[in-house]
Amino acid sequence: MPQQPTRPATAPVDATPRRQTETTHDANPVDFDTAQWLEPTRLDPSIRLDLRYATTNNFVKQKMYDCGRCFLRPDVARAVVAAHRFLQKKGYGLKMYDCYRPRPIQWKLWEKVPDPRYVADPRKGSMHNRGMAVDLTIIDSLGNELNMGTEFDYFGIEAYHSYGDHPDEVTDNRVLLLETMEAQNFRPTSTEWWHYSYKPRTYPIADWLWPCPQIPENEQK
Repeated sequence: MPQQPTRPATAPVDATPRRQTETTHDANPVDFDTAQWLEPTRLDPSIRLDLRYATTNNFVKQKMYDCGRCFLRPDVARAVVAAHRFLQKKGYGLKMYDCYRPRPIQWKLWEKVPDPRYVADPRKGSMHNRGMAVDLTIIDSLGNELNMGTEFDYFGIEAYHSYGDHPDEVTDNRVLLLETMEAQNFRPTSTEWWHYSYKPRTYPIADWLWPCPQIPENEQK
């Protein structure tokens, strides 16, 4: 494996301040800077979340986030909601695996797997670190994931968009996801059927770590 780099001593590229001056129709309080970030589930709670890096069900088999929340840049979040609502008209919806990934978490992933084939070099940053990328899939009306041929974060040619030996069902499902996301100005990554990046504009790399809701003492285990 390549030698692990030393963390830069420079200040964060984007240390977004938190503020609590805005409200939404969501029952939860706004605990983030709404000029910089938005949770798509605040616009449409029917979007499902299965945020793998907030669990051990991921390729490093370790929990990387203190809690699972899906943040994106506001225009990116609105584009995800538009894609979800398009799919709803067909009896489907979106499930999110990963959204904005703070660069400190990118460093943790890189330290475990310092291989740019699988993890973006945190010195360069990634679209996830900018709040511009999503990992997601399609679910049916019962919440079942459509067959995409491989699991999320499967690192093999079967996950490539160009892989041609999947059954027609898998191909059709992937095309539906591709066309839905491209219609909202997302572009695919050739080696990962689940990864899409928003392309109309760019944002800086961010180090901001979202707050985790406090669990009442009587509910703590």
